[in-house]
Amino acid sequence: MSMSNLDFDLDTLVKILDYSSDEIFVLDKNMKIIYVNDACKKHYGLDKEDVLGKKSVELVENGYWTPSIFPEIFNKKEPFVVKQKTILGAELLTSAVPILNEENEVELVVTTAREMQSYKIIKAREESLDTAEQPESPFAIITNNEKMKNVLKFSQKVALANSTILILGESGTGKSVLAQYIHENSKRKNGPFLTINCAAIPAELMESELFGYTAGAFTNASKSGKKGLIESVEGGTLFLDEIGDMPLPLQAKMLQVIQDKKFIPIGGNREKKVNVRIIAATNKNLADMVANKTFREDLYYRLNVVDIHMPPLRERPDDIVPLTYNFLYKFNRMYEVNKLISEECLEWLTYFSWSGNVRQLENLIEKLVITSEDVIGIEDLPEGIYTHGKRQIEQTTPSSLNEAVEQAKRETVRVSYKLNQSSRKVAADLQISQTQAAKLIREYCQDLQEN
Repeated sequence: MSMSNLDFDLDTLVKILDYSSDEIFVLDKNMKIIYVNDACKKHYGLDKEDVLGKKSVELVENGYWTPSIFPEIFNKKEPFVVKQKTILGAELLTSAVPILNEENEVELVVTTAREMQSYKIIKAREESLDTAEQPESPFAIITNNEKMKNVLKFSQKVALANSTILILGESGTGKSVLAQYIHENSKRKNGPFLTINCAAIPAELMESELFGYTAGAFTNASKSGKKGLIESVEGGTLFLDEIGDMPLPLQAKMLQVIQDKKFIPIGGNREKKVNVRIIAATNKNLADMVANKTFREDLYYRLNVVDIHMPPLRERPDDIVPLTYNFLYKFNRMYEVNKLISEECLEWLTYFSWSGNVRQLENLIEKLVITSEDVIGIEDLPEGIYTHGKRQIEQTTPSSLNEAVEQAKRETVRVSYKLNQSSRKVAADLQISQTQAAKLIREYCQDLQEN
């Protein structure tokens, strides 16, 4: 069949472009995104609907990619090639081409981006490319979840104060990542950030590690003494992970650091002043520990000036796909491979409850990158996740024509409501009456209205 005999409508062309492994963006003269293909999901963790209509500067300001090339394109009006890094960790070789009108003004900009991991000849060609230096991406936490976005907004607000913060949440939710995020958004960001896991240091060593000691303080002590970890974080942030495991005798000494910014090294007789911010975290119920006399009440209230609850991964399923791609990019670089993941496998990952939270997902992706073939599929999943996904598929697969029709109707209404957010617009979109649209929205979209 010759090319002249092919007859593409717009929908067919869009489907073809969505199969491209390269990312394709089209911007209008106002730098507004008017087209993007499905590759944006694996590069940014965003669906097309989250990107279309936005100005490119919005995504740059939110850290989705760096550096921005669009202002330069509009100024120079000539093609441009640059290395970029996305919020999920993808490294891209991006080409941007301006399309000019008869007045020599930029009418459209078309960009294509290819992952450098799969671009095997890039090193040999770097010298001849007009590339810009790629700055480090600002520290960011990957999320598309509203609950988690609210946590980040609150964290940015309290980061600017100098108050003590207590981060609560299940193991593996990312409490240490949030602590660093708070530090990076604080006035202390140029100072040191140090994590101490109170559960990992033996009780008999913890005091000397935290507070240091003077010369000859105990047998086998260094003749010159030793500076403690708290003192080494002067001007910065000390993150005490698993604070619930700190021995009771040390809790009184830590209270003095928080309350008076002072402490006495082991064997010393003079107080030392320290300028350090304390962020603590635990997966334990400290209030219960206070009631059981296993945690000091006064320290609990000093730590709990501001408390932040990290939601478990099962409450933020919309973050599973972007986190998966983030870890995939990370371990592809670490092991110098270029593994892909199937859409079906991604779907099955979203069905799982993830009792180990983000850490469990990260460990799984590392294992899959090491053990799978070129494309990670459902057959590569551990038995528990595979069985759970299979059960979910069986439960959602329609058993009759009526059930299939009902399922399709429900999904169509939900998709339309997500895009349009009103019964009037849904009615116009689905070509039904507004009364019928309102009824269907009440029936199928209650959870979307609550959010």
